[in-house]
Amino acid sequence: METQFDEIKKDIQLIIDNMAIKNFSEASILLIEVSDVLDEMIDSTDDEVVLREISKYQVLLNHLQIKMSTKE
Repeated sequence: METQFDEIKKDIQLIIDNMAIKNFSEASILLIEVSDVLDEMIDSTDDEVVLREISKYQVLLNHLQIKMSTKE
């Protein structure tokens, strides 16, 4: 499961990088993809530790979504 979180971290960094260079369309696409992966992970686990970790990333993605919607 840790490798999946490593991949999510890389994708979130890509979202932030794209936002930094004003490439909001690419950032938006990545954000949706990562969000979908997190949703799938929620559906496939009942481990409280994993669920807490997923929720941290969801909060971060929500924050990034808000940031993007105010910049576009």
